[in-house]
Amino acid sequence: MLIINIKENESIDKALKRFKKKFEKTGVLKELRERTSFTKPSVSRRQEVIHASYIQKKFAQDNY
Repeated sequence: MLIINIKENESIDKALKRFKKKFEKTGVLKELRERTSFTKPSVSRRQEVIHASYIQKKFAQDNY
């Protein structure tokens, strides 16, 4: 459960913004979206490998 303490003279918009930021950091929504459909372990592993190679290529180009 998230608890947001509202400070004195703080607008509700700022408090709501802090709540949204905390909620996003928990990763609840991301996990919910992942659980809506099943992905085979081989597919998820392949996506990880493709992403890792992309990151390596990206940083290799930056170093030259």
